[in-house]
Amino acid sequence: MLLVGTVRRPHGLSGEVSVEIATAFPERFQPGARLAWRRGQEQRPLILESARAHGDRWLLRFEGVGDPEAARALAGGELCVPGEEAFPAPEGFYYSHRVEGWRCEDPAGRPLGTVAGLESTPAGPLLTVRTPEGKAALVPFVAAIVVEIDEASRRMVLDPPDGLFEI
Repeated sequence: MLLVGTVRRPHGLSGEVSVEIATAFPERFQPGARLAWRRGQEQRPLILESARAHGDRWLLRFEGVGDPEAARALAGGELCVPGEEAFPAPEGFYYSHRVEGWRCEDPAGRPLGTVAGLESTPAGPLLTVRTPEGKAALVPFVAAIVVEIDEASRRMVLDPPDGLFEI
């Protein structure tokens, strides 16, 4: 399951919730969209009734959630979709769940480690590379460092600056 948002709190009196978006594709929030809500061991399916941008968050309303109490019950939960329902990635965009486990090597073919994750940060996307020694290196996902991506062989060639893997 892919995280697409986190419910923060109720908004207003009609059952809307304030959601922190965790996807690069907010257009997925269209009326009729099916999402899975989960918090700890609790989970339930939800059908989106309405969505609108509100500052840096979105206000969502779901079928069957029509008052502040019902909305409050969703607070703190995650909104997810199955991985196979991920939006097709545009050219040059990679999902973390798709690149996890890919082999990383330097331009000479020496192993640097495997991708443990890819996350979006305010400074730009960062790869987490698990080194053969078991340490984690944070690698900026930029063309100057990630010089080749071979999807067929699940391999990335990295040309890191000196010291990046010296942790």
